[in-house]
Amino acid sequence: MSGMFGKAKSCAECNLVLLGEMGCGKSALTVKFLTKRFISEYDPYLEDIYSSEEFVDQQLVTVRVMDTFDQDGPVNCERYLSWANAFLVVYSIDNMESFERCQSYLQTLDQRNKTFKPQAPIILLGNKLDMNRYRLVQVSQCDGELLASRFGCLFFEVSACQDFHSVQHVFYEAVRSAKRGGERGSLARAVYVSEDKALLGVPSIITPCYKELPSPATAKLVTVKTSRAQSKRRAATLTLLKGFKIF
Repeated sequence: MSGMFGKAKSCAECNLVLLGEMGCGKSALTVKFLTKRFISEYDPYLEDIYSSEEFVDQQLVTVRVMDTFDQDGPVNCERYLSWANAFLVVYSIDNMESFERCQSYLQTLDQRNKTFKPQAPIILLGNKLDMNRYRLVQVSQCDGELLASRFGCLFFEVSACQDFHSVQHVFYEAVRSAKRGGERGSLARAVYVSEDKALLGVPSIITPCYKELPSPATAKLVTVKTSRAQSKRRAATLTLLKGFKIF
């Protein structure tokens, strides 16, 4: 087993998992973070792991992002519960059903953090902030804050199709929280933080050994298909932006 942010390695590593209902924007957020671009078309039935080398607080970190496919919610979740250093639970602010689905994910992760040590930080992430005009009849900021407070996790709202820096900030904060949590070993209280403020940290876990991914050059996407994704479509193990239309 190799630990995250180990001194023996020249590059730290952090595994992030995106969870949420289909259509909430997990893939769009992932590609926005890695390429600064927005995708309008993709295959929602694929589950991929992407890898990118990022400088977070002057430290080089290999960030691996699992864009999950959970058609039935957190039923078969063992594949990511022990793999992740941090979780991003995503919903769309213009879709109450996606917000309600987040509660089942948060309950599963809360139980996971009561079982495994050290705990893994969780970020509740409201996506599609560009759809704010529909907020009055869907998910308010207060709704998100209350849910985050209930489960003791961090809370953000962003738009995958607009500001890259806001999306990048959330992913970087997940890495920071995992690192700080590993140092302190205690769960931070819930907090809503605007883009220009620092966050409180939350813990991480030690990840198991698994097949290494090649490092992408300048935010190129490289993906390794999981067994669940392989069952949906026959494809080569390594692909470049497979299933995405990039603008």
